[in-house]
Amino acid sequence: MPPSSPGPRSALWQLWLGLGLLLLLVAWLLPVNVKSLNPALLREAGRDTTTLTRFGRDLLELDRPGPAALVLEAARLVGDPAARDFGAVYEAYALKHRDLMPWGGWDVALEPLLANRNAASPADSQPVLTFMVTEQARENLRRYLTVSRLPGVQTLLKTATLGSTKRFVPANRPGGQPLEAVILLSAYLWQTEHLSAGLQRDVRILAEAAVSSGHMGELEDFYLDILTLGKRLNWVQLSELLRTAGNLGTVGQFAHLTRVAPEHLPVIYSAALITRSADGVANYLIAYGQAGAGHLQLALSHGEGAVKQLVLRQVPVTTGAGPEFEVGAAFALRHPELALLTKYVAFLAGIFLLLRGVDLRLFSTVEQALRGALPRMGSGLIAAILTFIFFVFSEPFLLNAAPASDYKIKLTIPVIGALTTPDATASTPPTTMDTSTILSIIVFAAIQIGMYIICLLKISEISRQTLPAATRLRLLENEENLFDGGLYIGIAGTATALVLQVLHLIDANLLAAYSSNLFGIVCVALVKIRHVRPCKRQLILEMQPTASV
Repeated sequence: MPPSSPGPRSALWQLWLGLGLLLLLVAWLLPVNVKSLNPALLREAGRDTTTLTRFGRDLLELDRPGPAALVLEAARLVGDPAARDFGAVYEAYALKHRDLMPWGGWDVALEPLLANRNAASPADSQPVLTFMVTEQARENLRRYLTVSRLPGVQTLLKTATLGSTKRFVPANRPGGQPLEAVILLSAYLWQTEHLSAGLQRDVRILAEAAVSSGHMGELEDFYLDILTLGKRLNWVQLSELLRTAGNLGTVGQFAHLTRVAPEHLPVIYSAALITRSADGVANYLIAYGQAGAGHLQLALSHGEGAVKQLVLRQVPVTTGAGPEFEVGAAFALRHPELALLTKYVAFLAGIFLLLRGVDLRLFSTVEQALRGALPRMGSGLIAAILTFIFFVFSEPFLLNAAPASDYKIKLTIPVIGALTTPDATASTPPTTMDTSTILSIIVFAAIQIGMYIICLLKISEISRQTLPAATRLRLLENEENLFDGGLYIGIAGTATALVLQVLHLIDANLLAAYSSNLFGIVCVALVKIRHVRPCKRQLILEMQPTASV
């Protein structure tokens, strides 16, 4: 059968290669992943939304300097370029309204608490419990709350008479002032409507159970959390946080985070307020630990929308993953499932077109003879295998198990007065593939692709020769060692990588080592199943008429 004209065929394989490379480029740059969030999506989500410094200025305009102070500190931590100007505005506000600074702002609920203030009172922000723990303040609160008509407030006050405590000295005994102050503070927060509806419901259930059973039980954990937060936050800071906390678990998580990661308190607090979702922020930090705090800082640097997106999805941020397709960020953000499908369909189609182009280029004279043995489904199968490999290696959090978070809550019994926790600077294993691993995988893949092309060229060379079919079949069988070369190279690459890791010449990473063997197996399977076997079949069929004669 005469070969087709070279002109159209040449243009066709070049077209396939061009389209394939274009689709692969789109698949590689599209910023969407299954179990992580691309930084390009954070930038897109935060575009034209409230920045951290703008949020802090809004708090100052609402006479909330306490929360604004933590937002200012967070803005400095994330490197907000407007933090310097905002700092000057905050300092001017603090000088002008010194009377508001100890409490973090003005609140009509503060009236009963200001009776014992005098001119010598400090003008800086003060933790709320420093006011509540004094005898005069507790007496004022006790008189004020005793006449409250709210059943929840009265139930909380009754828990001060319980003597069965594990972590506090009972409030009705000598040394019980801290517990009494916390109980009065909790009741006052309820009385002044500074607890969210969900938090009120949970506290009421625990308080009623404690009063009916005579044992403090789980309510003591809540009191301990309020003590922890009250020793670090002023009145307005604490009340604003509790308004966004939906349940007891969130309060416990925030108290735990302030103990184990006090350096991240401004970031955690600002993220909770700007998203109005303390629950989501606490869950994210508990799940991802120190790395999660870094991801929150990155999101805060882009604005309110970025933080909301991160807290909503509850996934880590992909860092150091190469270039990003900014144009596709808006599409991926609004339609994440469709963008993910587009990414891997584009890769599948790109690989398919590349394989078709290679076939047309290398087998231009024998493709017509082998068309029945090499259907397009062969390229589709290879493309599917390579797409799966691309999916595995392009998802940085897919193969690596999530490390144990350094912020996980553990059962501890702290001593009152020593609520600071051990240093949480222990290093955690990385959850993303580092650059050396990615480079190793790319090198191993490139070597096997080169081996694959060499095998195709050898098969094409033997098929083009004008020798008898039996001779060409013998020549093809003589190249079996070459066709198995991908497997030999893969094993050698794995062994070399393991030896270098044992000698500590490179970082230990089994994924990088065994990827060489995997690529070798795939290469040999493709060469022998897709190319050698059909070519042998064609040669055997050509020998049959001669054998029958």
